Amino acid sequence: NSRISYPSKTKNLHHEIELVVAIGVKGSKILKSKALNHVFGYTVGLDLTRRDLQQEAKKKGRPWDTAKGFDHSAPCSELHKVDEVGYLQKGSITLKVNGEIRQKGNISEMIWSIPEIISILSGFFELFPGDLIFTGTPSGVGPIFRGDKLEGTVEKLSKLEIKII
Repeated sequence: NSRISYPSKTKNLHHEIELVVAIGVKGSKILKSKALNHVFGYTVGLDLTRRDLQQEAKKKGRPWDTAKGFDHSAPCSELHKVDEVGYLQKGSITLKVNGEIRQKGNISEMIWSIPEIISILSGFFELFPGDLIFTGTPSGVGPIFRGDKLEGTVEKLSKLEIKII
C-alpha cells in the first residue's frame, strides 16, 4: 500500500509489471546451465516509464535515461528467497489498475528464460549480490494517472500495491 508521486517533467507515465530476479552470488560470463546458482530470490516489480520523454529521446537518437530513471521509477514488493518459493519458471503475472486487469501473462511466455537473461547480462556486466534484474512485461502496457491504484502479482510472491499521488 505504498504511495508514489506522479513524476515531474512528464504528462504520459506508463506501467510495466515484471518479475524481478535478485542476484545472490557474484559472477560474470555465467553459463546458462549455471545461471540459477546465482539467484537469491524474486520480487514483483513495477517498471515505470515517462513515455513522452522516451519518445522524444528516440526521435533525437538520444539515451532514454531520464525516461526510465527517476525517483521511485521501479518499486518492488517483498523479496522472497529461492528457498521459500523455488526457481520460478512458470506462473501467472498480472497488473490491475483500479481493479481492471491491464496486463496478464505467464512467466513461461517470456521471450528469454531467467537463465538466459542472467547469462546474457553477465556477458555485458559483472553481476553482484543485491543486483535486481527486471525480466520483461506481458502485453497491455499503458498510461497511469494521479489517483490510480495499481496491484501487481506474480504467482507465489507477495502482491505489489501502489497508489499514484
